[in-house]
Amino acid sequence: MISTPVFSHKFAISLINEIFVAKKALEAYFISSAPLLEVLKYLVVFLIIGKYKDFKQTKDALDSSGAQMITVAIKRTNVGQNNNQKNLLDFINPIDYKILPNTAGCYSAKDAIRVSLLAKELLNDNLVKLEVLADENTLLPNEEETFIAAKELVDLGFSVMVYTTDNIKLAKELEEIGCDAVMPLASPIGTGQGIVNSVNIKKIIKNANIPIIIDAGIGTASDATIAMEIGCDAVLLNSAIAMSDNPILMAEAMKYAVISGRKAFEAKRMKLSNAAIASSNKKTAATSWFGKIVEYSQRSINT
Repeated sequence: MISTPVFSHKFAISLINEIFVAKKALEAYFISSAPLLEVLKYLVVFLIIGKYKDFKQTKDALDSSGAQMITVAIKRTNVGQNNNQKNLLDFINPIDYKILPNTAGCYSAKDAIRVSLLAKELLNDNLVKLEVLADENTLLPNEEETFIAAKELVDLGFSVMVYTTDNIKLAKELEEIGCDAVMPLASPIGTGQGIVNSVNIKKIIKNANIPIIIDAGIGTASDATIAMEIGCDAVLLNSAIAMSDNPILMAEAMKYAVISGRKAFEAKRMKLSNAAIASSNKKTAATSWFGKIVEYSQRSINT
């Protein structure tokens, strides 16, 4: 059994100070969120804020992407914490996008819980994207710490969307403890390698009763299409857009990639075959207008 963490007096004072500095600047911006599943009904793509040239380019990419949810790292992105820096919310309208705070940059369950509590106070919302990383080199999820943090946050009443590996067993366990969405990586953050283990991702999707969202590793539009085509409910991406030569154009490409992938999933692909199969059978060909012309020509030659 995982017990409730005991926060020290020093930690409590630190948290209160962080909240006090940022909360007033945010009160005018944020509105309460719709339930997660209601948001996901209409979700096309998540977009992470980061690596863009400036806030203007960020906004232009958002507008082109068709994204309906933006995730921001509370530890890294100024959304009111620092009055001396430009604020993302001066450039985008939170009414147009669902703002999803994340715990990027956390390497322990304790730190991730602290940042989640801060985000809840700032945004007046229980929704959080949980990330607990193993190390700075791989940026892979720390499975043990992720599970501990997820369990505690669920018990505290959070709606948890959790970044994890493509571990099939862990993905199901995260669902069973009450997470609202599981977000397995396609490949390591920032690599752009696409889905490297589609077998596991497909099994995670098949076993799940909650949304499965690809998080990390998308490199180009075709990667997003594949993710949606195999049954993912959404994709979360950043580097593929921000690090392309033309972020605005790539953002638009992602929008259509996600839409086409989802439509292909709903339409269901044709069955694979090891043998070639003609587009039309002999009977069809014989009764077609072309077949009749060929038949008439042959009769003319014979007579």
